[in-house]
Amino acid sequence: MSREIERKFRVQADDWRPLAMSRRSLKQVYLSVTGNCSVRIRIERGVGAWLTVKNGEHRLTRSEYEYQIPVPDAEEMTAFAVGTVIEKVRHVVSFADLKWEVDEFLDKNAGLVIAEVELETEDQDFKIPDWVSAEVTNDRRFYNASLAERPYTSW
Repeated sequence: MSREIERKFRVQADDWRPLAMSRRSLKQVYLSVTGNCSVRIRIERGVGAWLTVKNGEHRLTRSEYEYQIPVPDAEEMTAFAVGTVIEKVRHVVSFADLKWEVDEFLDKNAGLVIAEVELETEDQDFKIPDWVSAEVTNDRRFYNASLAERPYTSW
């Protein structure tokens, strides 16, 4: 098991684009979302697939269990999706010695851009880039599992 400590922010400008070091196309399908626990399949085009279980007992720190699975199995399991399939492009941006992941959502979540940063501790100091705006770490609407059930374009 691993623990992730993550903060999420809305992205307000495109100033991050020239800083992006890589990009990946991701598809996420939620198989179950109950209380603070979610089970999802993530498929990264041309790379592989993973089954992930997350338990969010706290908003910043969550338990995460992740296992690589065969892509054909993952593709079959998309038929069991709870809600809509999340499609996004993830860009990795280095800023102030931290790795930020900027997700550009597509399809039913088009227009939404979220930046996430993983920290070592919940109280870790870090510099917030000018290209982000409001923090949405504690706003469940911006969790991917919530976006599968209630897409951004329906707000």
